[in-house]
Amino acid sequence: MKTNEGVIATFLEAGITQGFSLPGLGITWSLPAFHDRRDEFDLVLARSEQSASVMAQVAGKLTGKPGLLMAQGPFATSTGAFGILEAYFSSSPMVIMTDTSCYDGFGQQGVYQTMTGDYGAGDAFAVLKTMTKYATYATTPAEAIYGTQMAIKHAMTPRQGPAAMIMRTNIIKQEVAEEQRAKLYPTVGYLRHAPMVPDQAELAKISVALAEAKNPVIIAGNGIYMSRSGNKLQEFAERDGVAVTSSYHGKGTIDETCDVAVGMMGNWASAAANRTVQGADLILVLGCSLGPEYTRFRDANMMRPGDQKIIQVDIDPLQAGWVLPVDQAVTADVSDVLDYLLTTDRANDRLVAARKERIAAIKNENDYSVLPQYETRSGTLHYADIMRSLGEFLSEDDLLTLDAGTNRIWATSRLPLRHPHQLVAPGGIGGMGWSTPAATGAKVVCPQKRVTGLIGDGGFVMTMDAIATAAERGLDVVYVVANNAGLGMVRDNLGNQAIGVDFADHDFTKVAEGLGGSGVTVTEADQMGDALREAHSRGGPVVIDVKVDPTASHRDCSDYADLPEGDMIK
Repeated sequence: MKTNEGVIATFLEAGITQGFSLPGLGITWSLPAFHDRRDEFDLVLARSEQSASVMAQVAGKLTGKPGLLMAQGPFATSTGAFGILEAYFSSSPMVIMTDTSCYDGFGQQGVYQTMTGDYGAGDAFAVLKTMTKYATYATTPAEAIYGTQMAIKHAMTPRQGPAAMIMRTNIIKQEVAEEQRAKLYPTVGYLRHAPMVPDQAELAKISVALAEAKNPVIIAGNGIYMSRSGNKLQEFAERDGVAVTSSYHGKGTIDETCDVAVGMMGNWASAAANRTVQGADLILVLGCSLGPEYTRFRDANMMRPGDQKIIQVDIDPLQAGWVLPVDQAVTADVSDVLDYLLTTDRANDRLVAARKERIAAIKNENDYSVLPQYETRSGTLHYADIMRSLGEFLSEDDLLTLDAGTNRIWATSRLPLRHPHQLVAPGGIGGMGWSTPAATGAKVVCPQKRVTGLIGDGGFVMTMDAIATAAERGLDVVYVVANNAGLGMVRDNLGNQAIGVDFADHDFTKVAEGLGGSGVTVTEADQMGDALREAHSRGGPVVIDVKVDPTASHRDCSDYADLPEGDMIK
């Protein structure tokens, strides 16, 4: 058995049957073994390491199994870092297989591309250690196989994330020694894992605190998303009249049109969510780190330890009490906590009614999910028009991917999602260009879903190569490009001192045609819904080039303003 044969066998043993790649050097040398197992393993060829890394990250995010990125060392660690960093910050299970590009022993002599860490070389191991849970540098065939087993193990073990196996290039085609001191064992024994059991006394404390609270709120985070426990959360919250807000990772995990949903909290989010949190006497945090962006960067009126009771539940004990001090920290899977809460007695009818009445009042006072009509210049739309049409169009069979910038802020703050877990969004580094390969990758791993990607024109140009991948694989994906001919959010923030933000108004329908898809152009608000239906009926990748008024601003839907001291909802 050769190294590459042992590595592919390890992936298959672990149930990893798909990988995303743009091959080069060491990865190229690995591919003959993958060719021999092509009936068992699907290799998705991307057009850039950046797109391949996003597709792999999304595969992990949607399936809960490690998404596999296969890319040459200098590029896995540079352009491929985009998806790896997103996986790291978003806790998406992901495995990176790469090499040192040392050309059969020339690494010490400064051969070009080399990533061994020697003088004159880059250092793939050092780079990947900064953005993964686990990284190993294999210098023998046995180390490569064992390193693959460990990378899979670490990627899958809570808290999940990316893990890397880096091979010295010259070992990839070498034979694995039959007799060796460090014996190799089957993969399955390394991957066994028994889930933790929540402390029953701690769960009982949560139940008592909720029963005694007048204005409780639950913050749903990535733990709700990854455990797919949104339906449980909604059932409990509606039963007991508990308001539910979310972090960016937790957005859309419940039906955001239901009576207890108040939307996403933070600077670029729902004002109703922020006011609900500000006025809560009990805050139950389920699988959320409470990153500063969710508390409007530590707004003193937003969350107030000592004044409000804060309970934080997370599968990672380091998360609870990380950003803010808490009254109770519980190490548990949030799904198990919700299972327990659903077995407790329902709050009395009068309390439930009072809680829901207050939630409704806050939503009404803060125009929850209201999409105003905006005047736009001739031949253009407003972001609100896109959100209105998406809200009417999306069904339970849909997935929606987001990107960065103004289009994302309008979606997170003013697009209530009715169907839990249909949103696929970048909440780690949240970089431009994520949505197009994410939508493509989502369709690869969820072929039964109807997939729409929303992205700005700036981000679209960065990764539009993913359309070619969709065309080559015959994927039906629709990419909605909010084309305001510039960097909308940066433009908004610069105001009358804008510089370096304007692009030419490109025709993205022609781009789509050139890459093997087709396109639709939208210039009026009443065309948007028809365009979505038409695009999804065509088949193959379709780009909807939506001409957006450059003056349309994210500030119209962002909850930036600090409340005056003492002006809190009680």
